[in-house]
Amino acid sequence: MKSIFITFDQSNKDAVLALLDRYNCRGYTFFEQVQGRGSKTGDPHHGSHAWPSMNSAIITIVSDDKVSVLLEKLKELDEEFELLGLRAFVWNIEQCY
Repeated sequence: MKSIFITFDQSNKDAVLALLDRYNCRGYTFFEQVQGRGSKTGDPHHGSHAWPSMNSAIITIVSDDKVSVLLEKLKELDEEFELLGLRAFVWNIEQCY
């Protein structure tokens, strides 16, 4: 099992959720408003007067065989809307119940 932590501009919420549905990733936790700034490019997302946009984040736990295809599709979404910014991070899940 792996966890995938996905951060994205709020305007990409429906597209990210559609990808999770398409690949039958039923379980996830959704964080509606998170702040941040990309490590390479992009403007800060702080929900302030100067930087009004906000990010969201999702963490999902998936079987190992779903990781590659999800990362590929998330990367395609990021490249389609490059200025919005989207990142995905994968961690091993040691145990769960």
